[in-house]
Amino acid sequence: MHNHSTIALPPMPEMTDDARIAAASAFADDLARRRTVRDYASTQVPRAVIAHCLRAAGSAPSGANQQPWRFVAVQDAAIKRCIREAAEAEERAFYTHRAPEEWLGALAPLGTDADKPFLETAPWLIGIFYERFGVDAGGRKVKRYYPHESVGIATGMLIAALHRAGLATLTHTPSPMGFLNDILGRPKNEMAYLLLVVGHPATDCRVPDIQRLALDDYASFL
Repeated sequence: MHNHSTIALPPMPEMTDDARIAAASAFADDLARRRTVRDYASTQVPRAVIAHCLRAAGSAPSGANQQPWRFVAVQDAAIKRCIREAAEAEERAFYTHRAPEEWLGALAPLGTDADKPFLETAPWLIGIFYERFGVDAGGRKVKRYYPHESVGIATGMLIAALHRAGLATLTHTPSPMGFLNDILGRPKNEMAYLLLVVGHPATDCRVPDIQRLALDDYASFL
């Protein structure tokens, strides 16, 4: 028996099975309306909205409860401009000579290219980092367990929270992303995981006509 402190589990809501099914179905239907958005309005979003959504992300489970995620929410126009310039430089290299033809072919139906105006138009960019290792008070490295998986779960919860708050998102992953450490002043033990674009979709926003897999195509019940 491990000797560590515990607290009572916070009470779960009392629900009938029918109510639970209805709640699960409504949540699934709501998230099914989520789409990746590349055209944003410049309409501002209160910082408090972003903060509460980040609180939701910070409640994610993590390996050994080490919580290896770090989020940097950027509203400053000058910083967003720097991020766009650096990201587009990497994207031009990607589209002109880094990406294999097969990858470019897969991206073609989505209409993406090296121009990323949304990095300035959207009111918020959230830089998401994971700790490759921790650093203790004495400056010594501390191993992190399952940092990729932990930050991936937290990111999914963040996207869901932002969607529930009526906001659109885009997961942007220019490669490599080391420039984010430099621009956002992150330490060397952190690695950029992705850049999340957040805001209201433009009035005339359109998205690719794509289909998602049916439940039976990706889930099994044994």
